[in-house]
Amino acid sequence: MTELADRAAGHTTSQAPAARNSPAAPAARTAGSPAVDVAALGEQLLGKWAGIRRQARELAGRPELHKTEGLTHTEHRQRVFGQLKILVDNGAVHRAFPVALGGEDEHGGNIAGFQELVIADPSLQIKAGVQWGLFGSAVMHLGTEEHHTKWLPGIMSLDIPGCFAMTETGHGSDVASIATTATYDAAAEEFVLHTPFRAAWKDYIGNAANDGLAAVVFAQLITNGVNHGVHAFYLDLRDPVTKEFLPGIGGEDDGIKGGLNGIDNGRLHFTQVRIPRTNLLNRYGNVDADGTYSSPIASPGRRFFTMLGTLVQGRVSLDGAAVTASKLALKTAIQYASERRQFNASSSTDEEVLLDYQRHQRRLFTRLATTYAASFASEQLLQKFDDVFSGRHDTDEDRQDLETLAAALKPLSTWHALDTLQECREACGGAGFLIENRFASLRADLDVYATFEGDNTVLLQLVAKRLLADYAKEFRNVDFGVLARYVVGQATGAAIHRTGLRGVAQFMADSGSVQKAATAIKDEAGQRALLTERVQAMVAEVGSALKGANKLPQQQSAALFNSHQNELIDAAQAHAELLQWEAFTEALGKVEDAGTKAVLTWLRDLFGLSLIEKNLSWYLMNGRLSMQRARTVGEYINRLLVKIRPHALDLVDAFGYGPEHLRASIAGGAEKTRQDEAREFFRQKRASGQAPLDEKILLARAAREGKAQSGKAQNGKSQKGKSQRG
Repeated sequence: MTELADRAAGHTTSQAPAARNSPAAPAARTAGSPAVDVAALGEQLLGKWAGIRRQARELAGRPELHKTEGLTHTEHRQRVFGQLKILVDNGAVHRAFPVALGGEDEHGGNIAGFQELVIADPSLQIKAGVQWGLFGSAVMHLGTEEHHTKWLPGIMSLDIPGCFAMTETGHGSDVASIATTATYDAAAEEFVLHTPFRAAWKDYIGNAANDGLAAVVFAQLITNGVNHGVHAFYLDLRDPVTKEFLPGIGGEDDGIKGGLNGIDNGRLHFTQVRIPRTNLLNRYGNVDADGTYSSPIASPGRRFFTMLGTLVQGRVSLDGAAVTASKLALKTAIQYASERRQFNASSSTDEEVLLDYQRHQRRLFTRLATTYAASFASEQLLQKFDDVFSGRHDTDEDRQDLETLAAALKPLSTWHALDTLQECREACGGAGFLIENRFASLRADLDVYATFEGDNTVLLQLVAKRLLADYAKEFRNVDFGVLARYVVGQATGAAIHRTGLRGVAQFMADSGSVQKAATAIKDEAGQRALLTERVQAMVAEVGSALKGANKLPQQQSAALFNSHQNELIDAAQAHAELLQWEAFTEALGKVEDAGTKAVLTWLRDLFGLSLIEKNLSWYLMNGRLSMQRARTVGEYINRLLVKIRPHALDLVDAFGYGPEHLRASIAGGAEKTRQDEAREFFRQKRASGQAPLDEKILLARAAREGKAQSGKAQNGKSQKGKSQRG
């Protein structure tokens, strides 16, 4: 392939490699350098539910669960529905359900296993999530024992395929404003479900187009002329024999999507559909026969968020699944880059391994560092989820913390997965674009992860509101002078920042000024200071600008908030990144092997400094870094790349994925075989003396001979001149 063709295919252009290694042993570790204990690191990455993750990976590695590329969407749907039955037969989806019904009451382990299903086929993972993680979970968490006994056995066995009918065409993430109504008729002791206009249709609903026999429908509960807000209702959708919609129920197929075409998403609408009063899932809100409404939660707002909070597992699941997809992509891309050779920049005979080029390292290692950070943060989120749902730590504050933490991490991990899949695809050139190597397929399927279970931008706004609330509590009794100094970053005393997500206060390490701390950006304390101070200052600045907004008329208050929405979301993202950095740092403290700890520390530093480099403009404009210090960030990152390079394969091997999980031809060693064959071919040619001469060598030889002849002629003239003068 010519250099021009390879550039078009996306390979690194000819340049000096970042670190020169002998062709026979690329990136070989020098004597005395640290080594990674791959097995121990892999165990740490598996986390608390390592055994369940291994079981899930074994199942996901089976060919009968793998995605078959090239199927029509109808064929793909049929295949995935059949795969759900395999999950049932292998007990892979019942861990979170009650022991009395054949489950295990194992909430964290259930999500851990679910997250691994993305390895097999994202459509299978999400369809399983619709059936058991949304539909079944809604019945379990929003219903009572009567509902559990009546419906959960059929849901668990797949005898009742179901839908989670919350989202509407006109109200996506704004669940509180959905327009579908459930009006109670006391005379008949029935609720009447109705979609009053087209925008109230339930939309993008998994299982709605074909498979769903029932649904949990979210609607505004109205009784005795009072709207008590959004509640959940169990509704039979189709005749189990004919599969036709029941009277008053209609719908249509969403059709072919940009990905996840193994799921039959569709639309549902209801025209005065009557259901029994007892079909209200009434754990948090009940209607008596006479129409009297009651709830154990008096506040309508708190009741709404409590009900939706029980369904937070969808965001927790997507967070971990996105991290898994990033790991798959990086394992494939780094394996390929360690074997693929391109351009002989520093050798007349051997081409360079792609992974030795600095830019290639920048592309992949920075994303590898972020993936490790996201992985450790995801494990913390999962443990928080398990603490709440197991009842060990299940206060209102715990649930709010869980909701906010999930809203912070899910956007970062899903956006990162899409970015990583795309960069890995490009880093593998034309080979990365082949469906057989999975980058394009995985990216298409994961694209919607950024907007379902809560649009990422909307979720970050939720986080920002929590940060503002915590900020307001922190400075409720602080005078304006102190607040002003805090906002401009001049406070050198006890400037306190509460994360609001872990239930602990984090104090800025204030051993002087922020500028002084910045001189130690290579150290843990210096990185923490810079990352924490940025969040503090951003929240404080917006909080100060919004001070008193709640006392303004509604329209003015909304306009003021809207004028600072962008800064709020930026602050929330910075806060989520800080949480990932803290999770990585905490994980470092649990590493016992010295070599592994040294390499992971470099990787953590790469993550932290990459965040600082990404936001250098903020640090410079706000005086947190000097221009001279800012210049050192990129230089140190480049030095970290060189240190990490010999350990890159160990770091991705620790993810623990085999060929049955990767299923990418370029990650199976074929490229190394091709490259070795080519190198041996040319070596033998040179050794035989029969290799054709390169034209450039002939031209260089001719040039040397011409120069020599010219020198002789010039020397002859000089000698002749001397003779004549003599």
